[in-house]
Amino acid sequence: MRNDSTRTTARTRRVAALGVVTTAALLAVTACSGGSDAAEDGDVTLRFTWWGAEHRNEVTEEVIARYEEQNPDVTIEAENSPWEGYWDRLATQSAGSDAPDVIQMDASYLSEYSARGALLDMDQVDVSSFDDNAVQNGTTDDGLVGVTTGINTMTVLANPGLFEQAGMELPEDESWTWDDYLEMTSDLREELPEEVYGDGGVPQTADLQIWLRQQGKHLATADGELGHSVADLEKYLEYQHDLLEAGSYPSATIMQEVSGMAPGESPFETGEQAVGRWWSNQVPALSEQAAVDFEPLRFPSQSGSSEDNGLWFKSTMMYSVSSATEHPEEAQEFVDFLVNDEEAAEIIGMDRGLPASEGAREVVLDQIDGQEQVVADFIDEVSDEIGAAEPVPPVGFSQLQDIAYRYCNEVFFGRLTPAEAAEQMHAEMQEALDQG
Repeated sequence: MRNDSTRTTARTRRVAALGVVTTAALLAVTACSGGSDAAEDGDVTLRFTWWGAEHRNEVTEEVIARYEEQNPDVTIEAENSPWEGYWDRLATQSAGSDAPDVIQMDASYLSEYSARGALLDMDQVDVSSFDDNAVQNGTTDDGLVGVTTGINTMTVLANPGLFEQAGMELPEDESWTWDDYLEMTSDLREELPEEVYGDGGVPQTADLQIWLRQQGKHLATADGELGHSVADLEKYLEYQHDLLEAGSYPSATIMQEVSGMAPGESPFETGEQAVGRWWSNQVPALSEQAAVDFEPLRFPSQSGSSEDNGLWFKSTMMYSVSSATEHPEEAQEFVDFLVNDEEAAEIIGMDRGLPASEGAREVVLDQIDGQEQVVADFIDEVSDEIGAAEPVPPVGFSQLQDIAYRYCNEVFFGRLTPAEAAEQMHAEMQEALDQG
């Protein structure tokens, strides 16, 4: 998550949702939070929390400094952390009536916080230049509770140097299938040194979502039901097991170790994995970290047609405002600055995705180069193939990543067959949504 989502530990633990929001903690959210305090001289202090690695921290601190220069009566207190632990911390803060004023939000958690009255309807933030899907992605029955920072899509990232070392060409991503992917990653494993793998495993929620979308189905519907069958999950788990058996993935033990690695330490980032699956906004930071110009590719499809690849434009992340903030106007003004201001866009660039705001996007497109330009070109290239947005994740959705990860592990370690795992996984996922 990881929704990006965002660095995840080897794609899953750092991109997709791992932390499970404690329901009891969220139920304790009240409207009498001490989210921020006004100083005696009338100045305003806003607390702003986000997750991310060092690059995001640097650009966010710079944009905060710029805002404070322009608004000397406002002080922004930064509270940043890695994805791991972010949601548990936020749930604890919310339960203690101490939620930050401005919150970097992921779609997986939006409904959960909104349903408990923890988020403000941001009717003062200008989203008039946003695509309708970007606005709807952050809209619940309570109004606009999540303002999209930018858009991105999933990619299969390839390390061209490792392909060259293996004596192999990059795949033709407009026509490849999942069978092609299995063969390619297995061949890479055979041609590369022993410690280098074709893919690194550790499937994430987005992988499963794309697999299901290619069949016209969804992981979950907006009304809190699963949008797929046990048989669908069984086929997915069988394919994951096939990748393990073919040598495309490392051993189950290695994959489990990778899932707990810090940003920058995963095999993909250290040159020991030829392809990986990542959100597009992560590509520049990954390339910088690994000193490799990774090549983004479309996902394989069942049919061999890129029009059936199941990709969609996801809100990279969102900004939300606590309903308990003592400064709702100032908090919304800060969010408006983050998503619409041209100077802010110059600083943030594509770290939080290709900006959703038309004005901010134009600024970014005029200034980018290198891997950011590669990502922008990729998004433009696949735009005609992009399908409809995913339904707004229902309450309980944030637990599905952890459930999927656990049952993939059960299959990888041979403790359950794909059929057995699919049956239990489907039931546990529906239970999570029912109890959400």
